[in-house]
Amino acid sequence: MKGSCLCGKVTYEVAPPIKVFQYCHCSRCRKFTGSAHASNFFVPPEQFHWLQGEEWVGRYEEPKAKYYATCFCKNCGSSLPWLVQGGKNVVIPAGTLDEDPGIRPTQSVFWGSRAPWYESPTNLPHHEDMPPRKG
Repeated sequence: MKGSCLCGKVTYEVAPPIKVFQYCHCSRCRKFTGSAHASNFFVPPEQFHWLQGEEWVGRYEEPKAKYYATCFCKNCGSSLPWLVQGGKNVVIPAGTLDEDPGIRPTQSVFWGSRAPWYESPTNLPHHEDMPPRKG
């Protein structure tokens, strides 16, 4: 599977199998994604490699965290895969994939930390494109 950032300067490749695919509602993931949760999957480091643009990858390590870090494109700011502190997994932000990973999320973690404004998408109206304009 291949993935990339928004501007296309950074590309990567992931080899299956995927260990786990989950939504994380922790405050760190919400802050980094600017969303209600992060959609991440995990692979061992030997299953991941940068194809191009590794020099454009920035990294931030949260000093108080045991595993958490983030990577991002220095040009467009897109979230990018990151090696956890300790080095046992690479976290792949699912939204950066250029193709369907063939699996679906199996769990939500840090549910107790979810945003107070979070509503399940299944409870909201669905539009194939932009919603119709009102009056």
